[in-house]
Amino acid sequence: SRENHVFSAMIMLSFLGVSLALLRHNWYPATVFVGDTYCYFAGMTFAVVGILGHFSKTLLLFFIPQVINFVWSVPQLFKLVPCPKHRLPRFNVESGRMEPSRVRKDGKGEMVNMTLINLTLQIVGPMSEERLCIVLLAFQTMCCCFGLYVRYNLAQLVFD
Repeated sequence: SRENHVFSAMIMLSFLGVSLALLRHNWYPATVFVGDTYCYFAGMTFAVVGILGHFSKTLLLFFIPQVINFVWSVPQLFKLVPCPKHRLPRFNVESGRMEPSRVRKDGKGEMVNMTLINLTLQIVGPMSEERLCIVLLAFQTMCCCFGLYVRYNLAQLVFD
């Protein structure tokens, strides 16, 4: 209904304001690690908006990178391969670039930690933190555009 969409828009505009303020004051070099607090807040906001606005399927399409990250991480998350506590990329002081972090396999050398960020660094190569952030934001934006395209152009082939 119209009221649900207005309510969703009000919540998302508030969330957008908070997120843009955080981004503005925390752009490279990052000074605050938002961690779980912001992630839980963001997830809760999107869940509430998707459920109350009755567009949970569309919302799921916006989370394509997060789904890819989960699927790619499953072997480490379920301990099929070694999983350290921290899997973020490492900063190479000599080159000033971010590189994929690695974990020791049981006497079989090393392997790259299985996260979307490390996968991006494997595919594109080492890069600065700022460039990595821009690449990941661009990927998220492309996935959201793809999600909107699927929702408004391809879904009618399936649901109509």
